[in-house]
Amino acid sequence: MHAKSDFLAPASVTARPLDLLRHHRALASVIALMALPWLLPNQSVAINILIYGLYGVGFNLLFGYMGMLSFGHAAFLGLGSYTAGILIAHAGLAWWAAIPLAILASAVLALAMGLLAIRTRGIYFAMVTLALSQCVYFLVYQFPLSGGENGLRGVNVPTVDLAGLTLDLLNPTTKYYAFLALVALTLFVLSRVLASPFGGVVEAIRENEARTRACGFNVEHTKLLAFILSGAICGLAGALNAIHLSSVAIESLHYETSGLVVMICLLGGMGTFFGPFVGAALFLLIQDLFSQWTEHWQLYVGAIFIFFVLFFPKGVWGTLLEKLHDR
Repeated sequence: MHAKSDFLAPASVTARPLDLLRHHRALASVIALMALPWLLPNQSVAINILIYGLYGVGFNLLFGYMGMLSFGHAAFLGLGSYTAGILIAHAGLAWWAAIPLAILASAVLALAMGLLAIRTRGIYFAMVTLALSQCVYFLVYQFPLSGGENGLRGVNVPTVDLAGLTLDLLNPTTKYYAFLALVALTLFVLSRVLASPFGGVVEAIRENEARTRACGFNVEHTKLLAFILSGAICGLAGALNAIHLSSVAIESLHYETSGLVVMICLLGGMGTFFGPFVGAALFLLIQDLFSQWTEHWQLYVGAIFIFFVLFFPKGVWGTLLEKLHDR
């Protein structure tokens, strides 16, 4: 009732746009992302922001909305990349057919990891996901078609004709908007999931797991489903990354890649819908800027990250929404 009265009150200046932003968060996110390539000097950076922002969206479902910190999400990103890459490079499958199979592979891996990991909580959950992720790293490393230390090469995507429309992914603009179509579909589905009773249970687990269980909800079942959905979204991001780079590096499965997505979500704002894209943009732009000046760019990125954590405790996007809501 309070939110409704705020929306209708003529004296409220910010309630109306904030309400619209909340109720149409997927549409607002897609509109903002549509303008992104024209706001940056390099369209390749825009594609990376789109991909790693999607990676952050998958992780944020588990970390931001459910409150479960995972250090193993690189396994889903990397497996999605390798599945799509191997199917394209070695099996000759079209990229648009390889993407659903990459999502499925990451979802199956998330099911297997989730069955083991959701039995634990807190730091133990984080450590179990890290250990399982490293197991996946070494299994893929030893897989004959993965390329081992050299990674996978030859993930080439030819021009596709769809209903008279030529889709050339070698063109950066075409590639960005083709990827954005898949990201938009993911965001709309995720928005519906979060607005459903299932999404309410997910957030209830974050606030008070014991009380949620006492209310009669199946907490373990909800955790597992959220873990699978999170892994599937990260698998899509991995498949897009393989197509974008025309290769897959073994580092995509490394624990540093799991740490990267934690940093992205903290920079943007945990539990916010658009925050992962803001965090990905901040990290990649800072990295791109300082890497041109010095090879020790990690030092400056680390210092800037500490600054944002201290002065933007809810992330840049989360803090901005909080300030607008307070006003």
